[in-house]
Amino acid sequence: MNFLKAEWRKLAIINYEINPEILEKYLPKGTELDFYKGKCYVSVVGFMFLNTKLLGLPIPFHRNFEEVNLRFYVKKKEGNDWKRGVVFIKEIVPKPALSFVANSIYKEHYETMPMKNIIHQKDQELLIKYSWKDQEWHSIEISAESEPLKMENNSEFEFITEHYYGFTKKENKTSEYQVCHPKWDYYLIKNYQLKIDFQKVYGNDFECLNHRKPISVMLAEGSEVEVKTKKYVI
Repeated sequence: MNFLKAEWRKLAIINYEINPEILEKYLPKGTELDFYKGKCYVSVVGFMFLNTKLLGLPIPFHRNFEEVNLRFYVKKKEGNDWKRGVVFIKEIVPKPALSFVANSIYKEHYETMPMKNIIHQKDQELLIKYSWKDQEWHSIEISAESEPLKMENNSEFEFITEHYYGFTKKENKTSEYQVCHPKWDYYLIKNYQLKIDFQKVYGNDFECLNHRKPISVMLAEGSEVEVKTKKYVI
């Protein structure tokens, strides 16, 4: 059953390498960290939620909005197969009702903050900017070439975007939900600017990211997505 149907568009993805020991306490039971070429990643992802429907119904004034999240990558063995997914540290949205629904039903870690975006195309360049505010404004800004490119097999971009499950830790239980979407195109990055105080937004465990440069920066076009109803697996 589909819990949510929407479009995720213009995903600005900022990737950092992190010490895996920092993430251990956030691991849902039954999952383990997923590595790319021996490196443990966390990502800040800003994007647009568009044409959103919950349980098949559009919610007035809550169809189009920004989201920025901090996430890391895990996998879970099921039989002979691996389910590859993400775990969210925090998901920031601009409307309290969104946080209430996600935290109540999905037991996620949503927080409401003022947000704004800029999505602009001029000549052959895309400009994408997502901003959010606690005591001060934080932002992700990317300029990229405007022609989308196809995903390359076994690429870093494929690793980051081809995780099709969400896992949530709730005390000694783990919930799981499936996210369905086609492979995404990407844009070549020309430049980027970041203004993020990781300690203020995400806590002391992630203060170390204030002193590191991203290992990579990506911009994905996105697509329509379907989020299935969650289930408890452990």
